[in-house]
Amino acid sequence: MSDTALIIIDVQESFRHAPFWREDDVPAFRDALLRLEAGCRERGVPVVHIFHVGAAGPFTEESGLVRPLDWLPAGPAASFRKHTHNAFTDTGLDLWLRRRGITRLIIAGIRTEQCCETTARLAGDTGYTVDFVTEATLTFAMTHAGSGRVYSPQEIKDGVELVLAGRFARITDVAGALAGVGA
Repeated sequence: MSDTALIIIDVQESFRHAPFWREDDVPAFRDALLRLEAGCRERGVPVVHIFHVGAAGPFTEESGLVRPLDWLPAGPAASFRKHTHNAFTDTGLDLWLRRRGITRLIIAGIRTEQCCETTARLAGDTGYTVDFVTEATLTFAMTHAGSGRVYSPQEIKDGVELVLAGRFARITDVAGALAGVGA
């Protein structure tokens, strides 16, 4: 049994209906995530899907959009719905992981600086070893409320790596994450 789990966060149809959605970085993200997911399954690493449920818009259960993007492989070991940014607070994920002896998490999904980063921080703080696979995360340009400066997805990812590295997570790519689990 693996001591590692792949946590795929919010790779859901809801995002395609959000006003900020852009397809620009989706092909590279999809390729990286699918390589990561397939590599984990080949190595016996359980894959966990997390879906965000919100109070309004495309993230409500009533919207019918809180479901995987069409290309995300089905059949996760577990699936959880969350109502907070992190994947732990109201989901039962921590108990599920601990009952299986999982001590290492590989984090991937949508949005890099929100639910993925928040989950990585909480996981690191609660004793998990965390691999943050930035290339298997997706985010979108954001505008600073004060200055009006627009930050590109790459700038946002760079900032996330800066604050997570060595504090909450190991920053790695797909190959590095997979190298850390037995084949």
